[in-house]
Amino acid sequence: MKNQTILSEFLLIGFSSLHNFQIYLFIIFLLIYLMTLTWNLLIFLLIITDAHLHSPMYFFLSNLACIDICCSSVITPRILFNLYKQSLKICISACFIQMSFYIFLASSELMLLAVMSCDRYAAICHPLHYMTIMHWKVCTRLASGVWAAGLVYTICHALYIVKLQFCGSNIIHSFFCDLPQLLLISCGDTFIYNFLILPLEGLYSVFTLVVTFGPYINIFGTVLRLQGKNSRFKAFSTCTTHLSVVFLFYGTAFVNYFSPKSSHSIVDSKILSVCYTIVFPLLNPLIYSLRNKDIKDSLRRTVQKVKI
Repeated sequence: MKNQTILSEFLLIGFSSLHNFQIYLFIIFLLIYLMTLTWNLLIFLLIITDAHLHSPMYFFLSNLACIDICCSSVITPRILFNLYKQSLKICISACFIQMSFYIFLASSELMLLAVMSCDRYAAICHPLHYMTIMHWKVCTRLASGVWAAGLVYTICHALYIVKLQFCGSNIIHSFFCDLPQLLLISCGDTFIYNFLILPLEGLYSVFTLVVTFGPYINIFGTVLRLQGKNSRFKAFSTCTTHLSVVFLFYGTAFVNYFSPKSSHSIVDSKILSVCYTIVFPLLNPLIYSLRNKDIKDSLRRTVQKVKI
């Protein structure tokens, strides 16, 4: 399938207006990227190596850490390269590849957050049957389904993306290749997007949203009926940790992608994009590690073993 275009490159002008702060932005993003890799890789390795964390909840958390590592690695290195080289250019093929990988990872994370809600529902509402419901075969199938759903969703977009034509402006008002920005400068027919891709995005978002928040109606009802204060606190703690990540991801993404464009400026859009593409992959492991006793205990045991 050949992409017919008369342009060979785009200009990512996300931070071009901050001429005097390029070096500072480079240092900030480099530090965020290194911390993101360190924290997520640490959680991933802790879950794999510590038998105390071999449970469905932490299995899905390891998948989230993997997604955050990949998502940050798709976006941030390109930003660092452009800041270091003082360049705004990115070739069309690299732009399409970056966008496709980002769509795959973001859609997979939406589905994973939904699966994690179902896991919390099984653990809190059906604790006696939890390991029967969420046995390892089910967990691996759910995880495989998460990645498969993201792949199918991405393929649907990719089949449309390769047909986009660009014959005018090559300026992208962002720091990475995002589909809405490309649609703004495309001179091709958007019929397929408006009548096929856009409804698919809506259905996928609504489905994951319902599956993510729906179980919490029963979860909160069950938690409030628990007798012991410690039991209620522990249940609320695991719920609020997951919900914090959900609200951070959904909140900024929905404001940026689904709110009327007239309601926020290009600067606001860039800030939101920085949040959910660069900052949140760092915040996710911090939220889980700082609020989760099992993770902190596992880290403490690992440190003690290293000292010995």
